[in-house]
Amino acid sequence: MKRIAYAFLFILVTVSAPAFAGNADIQAAQTVIDGQIKAFLANDDQTAYGYASLRLQEIFPTVGAFMNMVERAYQPVWRPRSYAFGDAKEPAPGSVVQHVMVVGPDGKDYEAVYTLEKQPDGRFLITSVSLKATGAVST
Repeated sequence: MKRIAYAFLFILVTVSAPAFAGNADIQAAQTVIDGQIKAFLANDDQTAYGYASLRLQEIFPTVGAFMNMVERAYQPVWRPRSYAFGDAKEPAPGSVVQHVMVVGPDGKDYEAVYTLEKQPDGRFLITSVSLKATGAVST
């Protein structure tokens, strides 16, 4: 019985803990993505906008313009039911590509692929997100 309780506790901690990889740059990138999604969920548009790269902020020069784009084109990451980090890689120093598995507000599964670049001040910011439906439906 005690083993079952420890096994359950291990599974609970493992599932609820952030899925950070061992690499510091990948950890930093995952922290940025997690922060932006949490800001979306909290309706903290200014904070969410702050995770976008300067290039994205040039394309969408106001918080309102950025949020309008996100709400229209990226519903699954704007209002996810759940999300989990998948594969990550560093194609070049200071660059991270992170796959995120998302259950959207419609109950469908999506894969979001984030690219992030390290800024001169050492922070990672999101440079792009591509989103595709996987065809599955979560219940």
